[in-house]
Amino acid sequence: MSLPDNFLWGGATAANQVEGAWNEGGRGLANVDVIPHGPERGAVMRGIRYIHEIDDEHYFPALEAVDFYHHYKEDIAAFAQMGFKVYRMSIAWSRIFPRGDEEEPNEEGLQFYENVFKELHKYGIEPLVTITHFDCPMYLIEHYGGWKNPKLIEFYKRLCHVLFTRFRPYVKWWLTFNEINMILHLPFMGAGLEFEEGEDQEKAKYLAAHNELLASAWAVKIGHEINPENMIGCMVAAGEFYPYCPMPEDVFLAKQKEHENLMFIDVQARGAYPNYAKKLFGRMDLDLHMTDEQEKLLKDNPVDFISFSYYTSRCVTTRDDAGEAVGNAFKGVRNPYLKSSDWGWAIDPLGLRTTMNSLYDRYQKPLFIVENGLGARDELIVDENGSKTVEDDYRIAYLRAHIQAFKDAVELDGIPLLGYTTWGCIDLVSASTGEMSKRYGFIHVDRDDAGNGTMERSRKKSFDWYKKVIASNGEDLSD
Repeated sequence: MSLPDNFLWGGATAANQVEGAWNEGGRGLANVDVIPHGPERGAVMRGIRYIHEIDDEHYFPALEAVDFYHHYKEDIAAFAQMGFKVYRMSIAWSRIFPRGDEEEPNEEGLQFYENVFKELHKYGIEPLVTITHFDCPMYLIEHYGGWKNPKLIEFYKRLCHVLFTRFRPYVKWWLTFNEINMILHLPFMGAGLEFEEGEDQEKAKYLAAHNELLASAWAVKIGHEINPENMIGCMVAAGEFYPYCPMPEDVFLAKQKEHENLMFIDVQARGAYPNYAKKLFGRMDLDLHMTDEQEKLLKDNPVDFISFSYYTSRCVTTRDDAGEAVGNAFKGVRNPYLKSSDWGWAIDPLGLRTTMNSLYDRYQKPLFIVENGLGARDELIVDENGSKTVEDDYRIAYLRAHIQAFKDAVELDGIPLLGYTTWGCIDLVSASTGEMSKRYGFIHVDRDDAGNGTMERSRKKSFDWYKKVIASNGEDLSD
């Protein structure tokens, strides 16, 4: 067998994409709540179109999402029936500190998550908790400027103290920031950044990322002090960058894109900015105002493991005659050797193995695949007895190929892999498009792109397939 007996199989979601109940339990408004479905979504996510309140002109899918807040017992029972060993989820910051800068946390929010963790443990499922999965209280954005302001480090530290202390009996697996590199591509969604006309956006993004990196190091320090058994990781939106052709210019561009993508993980895993980052900041005339104490904080508190999302590889070129890739926050061109999903993402299982090799060669730390899946248009089938399912053989084929790829990376390349959580184990709101029709789950949720539906849960064909995969520890990938 290529995978260890304690391999952590499971699934992953994010609070803002499943929980709903945006105005229940004392929760405050967050950036992810005010990102609408529709043509303005992209501009809001990039921080160049401002929406700060819930209005009647837009549909905001995160407000209700798939109502995990009220369905968590039913959903966790279904995860347990699949045999999950781990469930990756996130904390809604504004459910714990509604404004973000309070001295004392919201007990009702803490109790909700404690109830979720207890329910998971009832079935022997380990929680893997992302402290911040794109969530930033709107109060911190309006009054402090989001992560541009170093004061957010102190507020985040307070959040960490509360989470690590309150949930010590229930959680030992943690991630500090989800897809920290997304700040360069979707800065309002990623870090609550908004830009004024004429503002140097690139400087603002890197300064905000620096504040997040300091906060991440504090999370590692605090988490290890409160419970030395805590395993605390970073998280990056990963995917190998391929040169479009063997032109040296394309090869070097792919290398530059890799540097841009992994710069922040270099800091979190190695404890210092790489030389290429320092040179970039020099060319930008960007001063991080790094103190000796901050340098020591980063150096002394590297993460325990590297977690990452992998959906697709990327292809880049300096030429202007290649077809542009669509549907991804990362700019690139279409890879002519790969098929694409319904949303234009190249399907590349071997790219996962390549990405794993690149990450492990670079960092020499255990890896954890915490997002991987196929967003597709599913057709709900109702038989003569009223039973409902989705014949999602395309999803099974995608997951089978990617599981085989990471098994090869473990068995043939010797890469230590802690676990694998498929993205959207239950259908959820797509972060990139705000759609429900871009479905990832093993469990169908009756909800459409306009917010209509009963929230009824139905199992897809892939539900039983993944159950068999887990039961065999990845040895049985057959239909």
